[in-house]
Amino acid sequence: MTAALKNYHARMQRVLEHIDQHLDGELNLEALSDVAAFSKYHFHRQFTALFGLSLHRYIQLARMKRASYQLAFRDAISVTEIAMDAGYEAPDAFARAFRQRFGQSPQVFRKSPDWEPWLAAFGPFDNARRKRMQKTYTAQDVTIRELPPTTVAIMQHQGDPATLGTTIQRFIAWRKSVGLNPKISATFNIFHSDPRMTPPAEFRLDLCARTDRPVEPNVEGVRSGTIPGGRCAVLRVVGEVDDLEPAALYLYRDWLPSSGEELGDFPLYCQHITLFPDASAHEVVKELFLPLK
Repeated sequence: MTAALKNYHARMQRVLEHIDQHLDGELNLEALSDVAAFSKYHFHRQFTALFGLSLHRYIQLARMKRASYQLAFRDAISVTEIAMDAGYEAPDAFARAFRQRFGQSPQVFRKSPDWEPWLAAFGPFDNARRKRMQKTYTAQDVTIRELPPTTVAIMQHQGDPATLGTTIQRFIAWRKSVGLNPKISATFNIFHSDPRMTPPAEFRLDLCARTDRPVEPNVEGVRSGTIPGGRCAVLRVVGEVDDLEPAALYLYRDWLPSSGEELGDFPLYCQHITLFPDASAHEVVKELFLPLK
């Protein structure tokens, strides 16, 4: 990539970060073209050409993605608050737009989300964020750490990755019931299978919360477990809400063969340092751990 193209992409990346930070505010063409330092007369076409969807639609989808996360995973926030934060003057206008896009009212989605149309609706948005402006990793981004064992409570997700959101809802509800707030209890995922290579019915991922307390028998099937200590290659990932695939691919395809290291006997896992929608999308931080011998 030429220096000029890198600079062009960096200016567009500033726009995406500005949108993330100001979803509650005014996001007009003139202000955003100023952020990118491009002419307002051409910026809309530049944005559409690079990202594959219009600026207006991108902003709508960014607001709707945050709203849907708040509905599904943050039940302390009212539907009215979520509607206002998404830029709607009244809850009924938000409800119409939400139903039109996802096929469910906000209230129904909050209770029992249908994730398949949700994933389909955000396909163009997710593609714009991760494919057009994908981060490039280097060996300097990877550190090797010696880590202590971590005792955790584990809820297993087994089945289609498209239904993972429902398992997350159940896990959040269980954590609340036992007082494992993410602010004091670190959140981990253990990746037992690759969704690209695994039949949907066989896909497995563990949702984990750090705890030193024993896990009492429960109807949700949450059990005690341990993330073993030892040496790990660690890659810090910033600004990816849902997709860790590029970072994982870099570790396996590029970093590992050139490092001289050998893999350990525990799956790839990650820790969520900050969580969306509590943090803006570009401020979400995860650390990806590749266990080593």
